[in-house]
Amino acid sequence: MSARIDRTRTLRGAVCGAVAAAVWALQQPLDKFIFSSRYDDVELLGKAVTRGDGWYPAGLALHMQNGAVFGAVYANLAPVLPVAPALRGPTLALAEHLALWPLGIVSDRLHPARKELPAFAGNRRAFAQSTWRHLLFGVVLGELERRLNAEPEPAPPEPEADYSSNGHGSLEHAVTVSGSGEAT
Repeated sequence: MSARIDRTRTLRGAVCGAVAAAVWALQQPLDKFIFSSRYDDVELLGKAVTRGDGWYPAGLALHMQNGAVFGAVYANLAPVLPVAPALRGPTLALAEHLALWPLGIVSDRLHPARKELPAFAGNRRAFAQSTWRHLLFGVVLGELERRLNAEPEPAPPEPEADYSSNGHGSLEHAVTVSGSGEAT
């Protein structure tokens, strides 16, 4: 049996993920100040593909693309997660953070701009900063996706003809006609 992928749901999830990644990127200057850490995801991604002045737009595009992919997958997983809807986004985003953080050591050794970037290995500030970023991303993604892919509200039931809005029944049932043609 194969699971069917809802394309509309997936596309909406991708848009939500891209928006959440943009929120992440826009708030980075603030969290760099708060955590006293130079760690910057847009810089990490951008300088992996270009060494010139174009690293920021390239990094932002890659960051938002990664968010879109995560959001598309998330949109299809979220409905089956045994977690409260408000916790689904943060839970998956933090799980991804914890699963992939150890790969930072690879970046420390192989990234083309490794000498310009803060090291990941043993960097507690960068770990805390990344935890905050993933939490923020998960909250934004989860809430946007929940709203965009919400199930339609059920239509209210049609009123029955046996009652009126005043609760005393309908006039048609109060007055009956007897067999002799007289109203009773």
